[in-house]
Amino acid sequence: MKSTEAISTKGKFKSHKLAPYLFIAPAVILFAIFMVYPIISSLILSFQTSEGGVYVFNGIENYKRLLSDSIFLTALKNTFIIMIIQVPLMLFLAIIVATLMNSALLKLKGFFRVSFFLPAVTSLVAYAIIFSIMLMDDGIINQFVTWLGLDAIPWLSHPIWAKAALILAMTWRWVGYNMVIYLAALQNIPEDMYEAASIDGASKVRQFFSITIPQLKPVILFTAILSTIGTLQLFDEPFTLTKGGPSDATLTIGMYLYQTGFRYFDFGYASTIAYVIVVLIGILTFIQFKVTGDDK
Repeated sequence: MKSTEAISTKGKFKSHKLAPYLFIAPAVILFAIFMVYPIISSLILSFQTSEGGVYVFNGIENYKRLLSDSIFLTALKNTFIIMIIQVPLMLFLAIIVATLMNSALLKLKGFFRVSFFLPAVTSLVAYAIIFSIMLMDDGIINQFVTWLGLDAIPWLSHPIWAKAALILAMTWRWVGYNMVIYLAALQNIPEDMYEAASIDGASKVRQFFSITIPQLKPVILFTAILSTIGTLQLFDEPFTLTKGGPSDATLTIGMYLYQTGFRYFDFGYASTIAYVIVVLIGILTFIQFKVTGDDK
């Protein structure tokens, strides 16, 4: 009798041990099918090329091809130019706006916070189309510029101004998103620190750079990494606003990846570009951790 009870208890114990795995099994299976398998498959595909409709192994030829691909190098340069200008500008404006939104002197805080955050929930394609209409040669922005007595700006037809148009549109959309993140962090900074600094005679500007910025350091690192990843994958804005033009001046790595894979159907080379983006993200993230992260 005792042996039967022992076997029964042991069986129940085993079933209890297996229960958690049964519950997470559907999520793990879906993750493996739709995430792990495509990642591994695209990595293998990056070492292959299509010959007569059949993919064959070609070693690192796709990666060698990148080094001599002038279009890829142009897309890489464009992406880095946009990232170097847009990311710091956007994060700085987000910190300033978050600081203003956190001020005790501000009235109607809820209204202003929602207003700044609304662009982040606007459809990417919709806002890009609106900006393309506003930035046309006879658009509302150029109408205002000419009203001031200046020449109309070729926002979408000049290489430099086209980049500026992308930076302007992206900054408008993502400042509010990062503002919300900084605002949450600002509300966790003890007010006693500012009171002590005021007693010691520190001005508001000194408090901003000596208290606010250091306290936001981990959050700034977090948003910088997210923004860097987003910019390296930039596709919607240049595709909708400029189509990568004029003369590939706004062609990004994300756009070139799309064109290679879905316009020219060179999926092996497109996979190679995708993994170069992954490597770039890893390198830049590591650098950001080393430069702005805490050595612990």
